[in-house]
Amino acid sequence: MTIKYFRHILFFFLFAPFALCIGQDSIYNANMVGSGMEKFEVKPIAGDIIFDEVVFYDLYAETVDEPVPEGIIRIDNTAYAKKLDLESLSIGEKLTINLRIGARCDNYDRIGGLFMDLVPKGEEFISANVKQRLEIGRFITPFMNKNKEPKEVPYSFEVNNLAAILNDPAMQKKYDFYLKFYLGGVPYAANKEVEGCEGRNDVFEGTVALETSGSVSSAHNQYILSISDNFQFNDYQEGASDEIGESYKTFKFKTDKDIRNASLHVIISNHGAQSQGEEYIRRKHYLYFDEQLIAEYTPGGKSCEPFRVYNTQRNGIYGREPRTNWNKWSNWCPGNTIPIRTYDLGMVEAGDHSFRLKVPEAIFANDDGNFPVSVYLQGASI
Repeated sequence: MTIKYFRHILFFFLFAPFALCIGQDSIYNANMVGSGMEKFEVKPIAGDIIFDEVVFYDLYAETVDEPVPEGIIRIDNTAYAKKLDLESLSIGEKLTINLRIGARCDNYDRIGGLFMDLVPKGEEFISANVKQRLEIGRFITPFMNKNKEPKEVPYSFEVNNLAAILNDPAMQKKYDFYLKFYLGGVPYAANKEVEGCEGRNDVFEGTVALETSGSVSSAHNQYILSISDNFQFNDYQEGASDEIGESYKTFKFKTDKDIRNASLHVIISNHGAQSQGEEYIRRKHYLYFDEQLIAEYTPGGKSCEPFRVYNTQRNGIYGREPRTNWNKWSNWCPGNTIPIRTYDLGMVEAGDHSFRLKVPEAIFANDDGNFPVSVYLQGASI
């Protein structure tokens, strides 16, 4: 796998409407000083700290043996996990995940994400014991030079629906909940381009905190089902679509109970950096549940200018001057989150079901690119 290819389709998992609260004021105050330079003062990240400046290393290198804080599990160079202590956290009905990425020795835009892993109560956290994995947030890092301010970028995800899962006594009795923090990067460009990065393999550092409010009321009879865990959708690999050459994929699943107030939570981002790549061209997306169209949307369509400040490494996306044509170009912005799209289904009866993504105009030029797809179903069982 080439570095260029990795950059755009990365993930084992792997974060608009449901999830976007990001901005300079979230963590930074930018004040003009006498020299005309901007001074960025870092505010403490809001909420209970889960991961505190954990360091991510070269995706392709052997897993490092650097010590980790107590309670933190290093899965590999790209991922950490920690069991949530629900008694000490006291999750209220409103829940926000605040995240901050710090620059080290990767100066390119990379994909990162947060996952909730459900493990049977008391069992060891290993891959074989993870019964369900939910991607609960996805983000793109900016192009950052560690020697320039700002050296950090904030992200925030509103995930009130997860508060209901975490507060359900039956769920608490059945599962331990692990928060997993993923960010894959490589240092090879920075080793040559960024002063102080020669010979280094640390790529980013990250902090995650849970901010909660509202009454700590118990939810009941919650039902959760992972339908797709960062599936790599394209039209040129066997199994990546329903048929090679066709740009649609059907995920079949079964519910063992009737589910009321059911909703689908969907994360899809578009990657492929070659000429005419899917990263740059906005395509109509169609989503179906049980063969019925439930949504159509075109990704992107927003200005990336608010995130220019975090892109301290020169790059071909932002260029030297502000742009006015982002609506025609961008599917996502380096330094921003990927939307979590939520769709209400009402009552879903027990039995066989399907979810389908269809992007008929997608080309995947030169057999390059992927759309990582994560979907889960949530509701209350009857």
